[in-house]
Amino acid sequence: MSSVFSRRRWHAPALLFVLVWLSCVWFGSWAFNPNSATRILAATAIAETGSARIDDFGDMTIDKAQFDGHLYMDKAPGMTLMALPFVAATNWITDRTSFDIAHRLFDPGAEAFLRLRMRIAIAFTGAVLTALAALALLDLGTGMTRNRAAGLFAATGFAFGTIVWGWTTTFFGHAATTALFVIALWAVWKGSSGASPGRHTLIAGLALGWAVVVEHSAVLTGGPIALWALWRLRHWDRPAQLRTLGLAMGGGLIAAIPLFTYNIATFGDPFQTGYSGVVGFEGMKQGFFGLTYPKLDVLYELLIGKRRGIVWVSPVLALAPFGVWTLLRDPARRDIGAVAIVGAVLCFLYHAAYVYWDGGNATGPRHALPAIAYLAVGLAAYWGSANRIEKWLGLGFLVASIAINLMVASTEILAPFDFPAPLTQFILPRFLAGEIRTIPNEFWGWSPLAGMALYLGLAAILGVLFARAWGVRMSRG
Repeated sequence: MSSVFSRRRWHAPALLFVLVWLSCVWFGSWAFNPNSATRILAATAIAETGSARIDDFGDMTIDKAQFDGHLYMDKAPGMTLMALPFVAATNWITDRTSFDIAHRLFDPGAEAFLRLRMRIAIAFTGAVLTALAALALLDLGTGMTRNRAAGLFAATGFAFGTIVWGWTTTFFGHAATTALFVIALWAVWKGSSGASPGRHTLIAGLALGWAVVVEHSAVLTGGPIALWALWRLRHWDRPAQLRTLGLAMGGGLIAAIPLFTYNIATFGDPFQTGYSGVVGFEGMKQGFFGLTYPKLDVLYELLIGKRRGIVWVSPVLALAPFGVWTLLRDPARRDIGAVAIVGAVLCFLYHAAYVYWDGGNATGPRHALPAIAYLAVGLAAYWGSANRIEKWLGLGFLVASIAINLMVASTEILAPFDFPAPLTQFILPRFLAGEIRTIPNEFWGWSPLAGMALYLGLAAILGVLFARAWGVRMSRG
């Protein structure tokens, strides 16, 4: 079957990209969340002073590291480096810098300053990656199952039916890493299937390499994709293997250059990380930067617990294991099923081994978010092998998941840590009370409900246009 992007059939994918991108950009989260703020503050410091020191912003975030008496961001630098040109451009266009605001937590002027830069950075980084990942799943799911509807089920389930949507509205690294994993999975499958292997190999290397720059844990959680790529090359002749491996490693090294440059410029050591100087989180001294061993009770909480369980906030993913099982039973696709199950399990085991597994203010298991990249492959397989009743069940799960994640994304992905059941105790009450964040009410002075109504109208128009384009494409199929 030809690619969903072949023969000029780009209209439907383009409309899906716009719909996913708009949905991620339209809503937002609290700009003063320490995890997001420290990244934007570091980008602001670099743009304004040429230094990554955030000494002047020390009172604005608790997420920071200290070295030689100076304060720095305590995160991997990938999100900050992506935000840097957009923060600098925003300063230039608005003719405002951080010197024009009070450097105090909860200061309204400081919050507005951070909010604008965070939302612009998301629009050109995280939202783009999530939209590209949806297109990658559309193509991967279609090609893997030879069923266009299966690709669409996986793409919409991933983008709208999981907490990837909500996490893209803030400036953490989890959603970006998840999207990069999806892109890498697609690129490995595409390249090893004989379609432009050189180009797709380079994309896979770049995606996995940049995922490590965004979240250093991707070295572990992205490992199954790299091993799967090696497995797919096992029958190639030696020159082709070496050429492909060289391209993949070249892509990874290109992605690593900004990381090493940042570390050298900031710490004087290419392998130094901000995590080694974390201030105020003593648990990071346990094991390896807070990683010890997986706990069964924590794993239970991450899967089905009401506080962080993924099935409550992304119920459509409950169907993914059934799809993975169909892949494992098919000799021709068994390797795809294997990478999906190994990758997902590894992500949850990693999260269950982390001392701060609850994630503070969060919705769902944020540190295990990359598991969704692997599970989304199972969604395509589920639909591709489903009978009529199973498809109706799948649609029911998808609709419920989209409704839940619309509430999550529009209210606040960062649910306060002290709610035993954030979905029913915090997110649903806020949504019903109209306490939502949209571009119109945060920047244009509209009411929150008017902002939601406009989004639903635009989404409906894009949905109709997409359905028409998709129907034309299906008829030419």
